[in-house]
Amino acid sequence: MSTRPTSDRLRETLFNVLAPRISGAAFLDLYAGSGAVGIEAISRGATQVTFVERAPDAVRILRGNLERLGITSGFRIRAGSVKIFLQSRSSKSGPKPEPYDAIFLDPPYDADQEYASTLGLLGGSAAAYLAFGAVVIAEHRRKQALDDQYGGLKRTRLLEQGDAALSFYAMAAASPA
Repeated sequence: MSTRPTSDRLRETLFNVLAPRISGAAFLDLYAGSGAVGIEAISRGATQVTFVERAPDAVRILRGNLERLGITSGFRIRAGSVKIFLQSRSSKSGPKPEPYDAIFLDPPYDADQEYASTLGLLGGSAAAYLAFGAVVIAEHRRKQALDDQYGGLKRTRLLEQGDAALSFYAMAAASPA
């Protein structure tokens, strides 16, 4: 019940914006929930999607959705905390993280601190997750103000639809979405 899937309309808007860059992309779906956004990325031509979700019930639903859709390759599921996922791979002693062309995050709306924490990591110590020219998209409440910048990540676009919004970020030196 705590999983709030991205609406079909907002997901369509998201992928209309991402259309020129999604084919062949590596896509990271943080706080994946049911996996709807990452599954949409696969259906639009992303070659690799990594789902990160810590809630066991949501992981079970995500696996079931992939199975029901007959998706057997082109994805990985990392069951656990987004913060631990980003920190474990971005430490100097750990393996070098795999860069992603698009990173989507949709923490539970009542977990406001997750936005600043995750965007801060991606704009700082976990920036190695961003391929050159990558875009980071945060889904949030329309009334929830996210900062324009988190470390090296700078907001390039804000789309509002109904009660939800999508904030697009890129590294300050990279081109906007």
